[in-house]
Amino acid sequence: MITTDNIFNISKDWKLFLESEFSKPYFNILTDFVIKEYIENICYPPKDQIFDALNSCPLDDIKVIILGQDPYHRINQSNGLAFSVNSGIKLPPSLKNIFKEISNNYDNKERKNGNLLSWSKQGVLLLNSVLTVRQGIPNSHSGKGWEKLTDFIIQNLSHRGSNLVFLLWGSYAQRKDKLINQQKHMILRSGHPSPLSANRGLWFGNRHFIKTNQYLKSNKKTTINWFK
Repeated sequence: MITTDNIFNISKDWKLFLESEFSKPYFNILTDFVIKEYIENICYPPKDQIFDALNSCPLDDIKVIILGQDPYHRINQSNGLAFSVNSGIKLPPSLKNIFKEISNNYDNKERKNGNLLSWSKQGVLLLNSVLTVRQGIPNSHSGKGWEKLTDFIIQNLSHRGSNLVFLLWGSYAQRKDKLINQQKHMILRSGHPSPLSANRGLWFGNRHFIKTNQYLKSNKKTTINWFK
């Protein structure tokens, strides 16, 4: 049986951080919608991984925030982390282009594993604006309340944190910059890594992975091993 308790498994630090949102009417409506969707349809990520972007990246460890739109909508791809897929799954085009840019940043060294959990463990929050999706229908859970919750997360991370790096890829993510204090943090913007954007010259060459580590190092923070 799918219930609120087993569909919204969330760690203690994040539960406390989001406590005020969980009590708001919109979140109750969102909860009812998500439970119904998972009962009546195939949805992603698996119900016990909906909050894995948060659960795998403790609040106090966050150094970098990468913003996506919504989860992959095809079978076995989504694992709750933005842009990430399960190990052994063929890389989606956007993730393939992310890895190409990393390779270009670091003397053609290659990364092949599409599971980005290791990034989360290093303090990279891989946050989609919408945390669930119905199989085969991208953006099918948009406008149901997830955006309110994730906007709250972005805005309050900006408020409580210092010297964070926000990677905003594409126009959708860049609209979130109004939630971020640009005097306290670094914001890196570029086109989206999707083939449509990348092939128009809006993605490759942004050097975001090098720039992120340079900024972290300059602020005496541990850099990210993008190949780990």
